[in-house]
Amino acid sequence: MDLSIYDNSDFDRGAPRWKEAVWTLVRFLFFQNAFPWPSLLRCALLRAFGAKIGRAVVIRANVNISFPWRLTIGDHVWVGEDVGILTLAPVTIESNVCISQRAYLCTGSHDFRREDFKLQVASITVREGSWIAAASFIAPGVEIGSGAIVSAGSVVFENVAPGTFVRGNPSTSDL
Repeated sequence: MDLSIYDNSDFDRGAPRWKEAVWTLVRFLFFQNAFPWPSLLRCALLRAFGAKIGRAVVIRANVNISFPWRLTIGDHVWVGEDVGILTLAPVTIESNVCISQRAYLCTGSHDFRREDFKLQVASITVREGSWIAAASFIAPGVEIGSGAIVSAGSVVFENVAPGTFVRGNPSTSDL
């Protein structure tokens, strides 16, 4: 790869630069720190920046959401401490989902086969009643099926079928 020719100028950030700059400040003040701001406040701020957030959503401290205007969260969702949600593409988290501490939902990567290291993005969907346990990594383009469980520390590069328990790196099904 030759990073001197890397160019992502064609990437659509989904909002004007000023909005992204204001969000960066809000994110720093209210999300990416250990102060226990109420979830109601965090949810209201996410909505103000274009996220679709359901009822009774809990968002803990040190959560990093890159572009809230590409985030949809259903009702009764828990987002644990130190969770990262890279929303270069849309992320949909349906109702009754738990995303445990230090999990990372990553919608972007790069094509290492190309000399220019081209940016690649794909959406992530986490279906109703699923649990993504602590320190798990969810890769671009993955769908976690309804009622699925991703065990702690798992690395998921493929869709997870509904009601399935996966674990490991790379994740494999036990059911």
